[in-house]
Amino acid sequence: MTSSIEGREFGHGSPETINDNGAWCWFQDERALVDPVNKTLLVGSVAAPEGPDGERRGGNIEVAVLDLASGSSTVHVLHHRLEPDDHDAPALLVRPDGRYLAMYARHKTDNYSRWRISVRPHDASEWGPEERFDWTELAAGRGATYSNLHRLNAESRVYNFVRAINDDPTLMVSGDGGSTWSFGGKLFSRPKVGYVNGYTRYYGNGTDRIDLITTDHHPRDYNNSIYHGYIRDNALHDAEGRVVGKPLIGSPGVDQASLTTIFEAGTELDGDVLTHGWTVDLRGRDGHLAAIISCRANDVNGALEREQMLDVDDHRLLYARFDGTRWRLNHLAVAGPGLLPHEQDYTGLGAVDPYDLDRVYISTPVDPRTGSTTAHYEIYRGCTRDEGASWEWEAITANSAVDNLRPIVPPGDSSVHAVCWFRGIMRSSQAYETEVVVLR
Repeated sequence: MTSSIEGREFGHGSPETINDNGAWCWFQDERALVDPVNKTLLVGSVAAPEGPDGERRGGNIEVAVLDLASGSSTVHVLHHRLEPDDHDAPALLVRPDGRYLAMYARHKTDNYSRWRISVRPHDASEWGPEERFDWTELAAGRGATYSNLHRLNAESRVYNFVRAINDDPTLMVSGDGGSTWSFGGKLFSRPKVGYVNGYTRYYGNGTDRIDLITTDHHPRDYNNSIYHGYIRDNALHDAEGRVVGKPLIGSPGVDQASLTTIFEAGTELDGDVLTHGWTVDLRGRDGHLAAIISCRANDVNGALEREQMLDVDDHRLLYARFDGTRWRLNHLAVAGPGLLPHEQDYTGLGAVDPYDLDRVYISTPVDPRTGSTTAHYEIYRGCTRDEGASWEWEAITANSAVDNLRPIVPPGDSSVHAVCWFRGIMRSSQAYETEVVVLR
């Protein structure tokens, strides 16, 4: 059986398990990518003590590699027992010389961004020694989190976006493919409210521009709006192209509200009042962008800033589309209650196909075709023919015995269509029994 929706197709056989113990957060990228030279899929994740061989592997930073021709897969360890926390998942990049760069950081429990480079081109089986960038002095010892790697060929520069100083989005830069790094300044700067500032997702065109969407703070602590801007020619611009910060390198950061608002807290859409936005995914193609945003629906009691709510039972996923001139926002799907009792704004998340912005994959316990609740989170594939105003859906998983969470559509080769997610039992970001699977 193949997909009934037009476009890139794949068989709907059973998903392949490529790592029997792993999960990831969603503020690192690329967590998964395809190497077009050797037709392999690489997926980064963190092993948990609760999973298979957890006593030995718990906290391992790992890369699973699937040979797309033979179907064989192997798991390679970047760091043994760093920390059992899905926030530590590695970001991956293929350098111009074909060697892989992997960067990872602990979840605010130390002050290092770590990286390793594969010894041979297009081969993840052996890696050079781990190097570290020390944030201790810059971040006053308050820790670092996340890695997001983007290379701009026009600059011969690689950027790594980290949550560091004041828990703001901060950058490192490298002019030698990630072999060495220097501090690049800050993207944003605000007085901190609650836990952290600015949850940011990035999309780079690989040539001369990196787009981003970001929040005010954590949605648990603040009624977030969502903002869009882009980096180009050593400057930060809003969506209309106005420079809001220059130079970028070495900047102390700007207020993200100086960017273009694409979701405003309190927006009413299809009869629902939407608040507490969070960034889920961002992809681009041919000058257009598509984003997925999560938010609370009709949470009147939690609509005030800094209101702590622990019983949020109705979330929405929104689809935002940028045509190069302006953003349009549409309802995408019902995302259900909070995924975890102590993280009321967590959802199953979703991903935009990097080669077809009209196609998304979402994880939800509410079937978007019928509105009925399912026993577990399932994966659905949606297609729009009118830039998000309406959607056609099909189930990728059904009647599952466990949850299917946090899908990714790996970029790297437009001829390869694969969808990754992890499935199993998730109790927290530090405790889970989940395996990494791929459907292709």
